[in-house]
Amino acid sequence: MAPEHEKVILEKQVLDNLSTAILLFDCDFRLRYINSAAEMLFAVSARKAMGTPATDLIHCPGSVLESNLARSLGTGQPFTEREHQLTLPDGREITIDCTVIPQRRGHRVEELLVEIQQVDRQLRITREEEILSRNEATRALVRGLAHEIKNPLGGLRGAAQLLERELPDESLVEYTQIIIEEADRLQNLVNNMLGPNRLPELKPVNIHQVLERVCGLVNAEAGQSLTISKDYDPSIPPLTGDQDQLIQSFLNIVRNGVRAMGTKGVLGITSRILRQFTIGNIRHRLVISVEIEDSGPGIPEELKGRIFFPMVSGAGGMGLGLSIAQTLINRHQGLIEFTSKPGHTVFRVLLPLEQIDG
Repeated sequence: MAPEHEKVILEKQVLDNLSTAILLFDCDFRLRYINSAAEMLFAVSARKAMGTPATDLIHCPGSVLESNLARSLGTGQPFTEREHQLTLPDGREITIDCTVIPQRRGHRVEELLVEIQQVDRQLRITREEEILSRNEATRALVRGLAHEIKNPLGGLRGAAQLLERELPDESLVEYTQIIIEEADRLQNLVNNMLGPNRLPELKPVNIHQVLERVCGLVNAEAGQSLTISKDYDPSIPPLTGDQDQLIQSFLNIVRNGVRAMGTKGVLGITSRILRQFTIGNIRHRLVISVEIEDSGPGIPEELKGRIFFPMVSGAGGMGLGLSIAQTLINRHQGLIEFTSKPGHTVFRVLLPLEQIDG
């Protein structure tokens, strides 16, 4: 076998073993080569795709792809677009980094190499690490603030009680009682902001029993006006967790969805198992994903970055429900994330099946 032919075979083997999608187009923007990763990404075989125009294979908004290929062909310069939205044949949208590299023969560009790297996972991990660190910083701030508030509140309440005993007129007790009651109310508010103060009591928990309990409670509150659509994966095994805390977490999220929808709409609950899934920077063998979907107006853009902070609410209430839910799920080494647009909001709860020590 000629050395040049062996080199071509070796190059093809290397490209086919890459996890990055590689496509090669001629000057008319027709496909000349596609590696295995690109075949999987676009759900097409190399034999069938050969000669296909780039715009028929890669679906980007407007004429972005064609204009970028033409620019690279005209200038002879490589370029990269980061965090670009790409629509796949099955309708899914993914985020990619796309690099176009002109291939020269002498001084002339004869082919264009397109490298497509899916970055959804990296973006998701970065976003999750930010959520986790932000939530921990918020809890630390609240704990410190609570400590500073509780001390003077205790002194205030004690002083009011002592004053009440020395009052010469019984009619003045009404005022000391106001001081004591308001001190107690502030104390309760601070405790609510801190959330449950006990660590999870870890036992085997069936996630669907938790969800059914939550549905029963919410149905009792909302009455006949609420419709809940359930899509459970019955093969999900028990997870290690605290059933009461998990019920409280999901109840807070579901109540939020019901409140957002008002008297109309369908609340959807879906459970699935994810394999070899990363939460934050920790990879878990098996993770339970529970999605809670509502058809409400969506989360206002200005609240999206603060939705898990205490005292932030877009639908009435005190704004503690999601903050507490996130804290309790974090204690189970899990995470709550969301996507939201008008008419469609999804909160996804991620819970590892087994707790990792440390």
